[in-house]
Amino acid sequence: MPIVIGAKPESSFADPIGLLTDCHRRIERFLGVLARLAVEAGGGPLTPEQHAALETALRYFREAAPKHTADEESSLFPRLRVHSEDAAEKLAALEADHQHADQDHAEVDRLGREWLISGGLSASDAAQFSALTAKLKSLYREHIALEEDVVFPLASRLLPAGDRHAIGQEMAARRQVKQAQIPIAQPAIIRS
Repeated sequence: MPIVIGAKPESSFADPIGLLTDCHRRIERFLGVLARLAVEAGGGPLTPEQHAALETALRYFREAAPKHTADEESSLFPRLRVHSEDAAEKLAALEADHQHADQDHAEVDRLGREWLISGGLSASDAAQFSALTAKLKSLYREHIALEEDVVFPLASRLLPAGDRHAIGQEMAARRQVKQAQIPIAQPAIIRS
């Protein structure tokens, strides 16, 4: 990933909440690529740059995004449920969003792969690709806002350092990063 001067450095596994937020920026960026291609190429022939961008975005949602979902559903949400009964309804809604997004991503992936292989999509498939990317953008806009405005701050306040460390270790294991490389995070300073 290129370095952007002045950009916030990526978080580490020692800061799993920060890392989840960084993943959201990647989700938004790659979803933006898909939506932009839907408009610019409209299912027609792709330039070499568009072909590479489509291939990369599809691979991200096929390979990396499911790890992000597992980070939340298997590591963060269960621990947060232990510390906050009030979060249960919000977490259930987020899990439902994940299921809907997974279904839509599977169809986007199918259509995108067809586009890459055949060099174009039928008018109806191009319209479906465009509609699905627009639907996903809307879903993620609300989903990410709920996580970043409510759930992640709640987790930062309520989860003990040991839980945050365990979440980071589990996230690293999903990505096959050696856990010995993960320092134990110092307690976060909570600012209102």
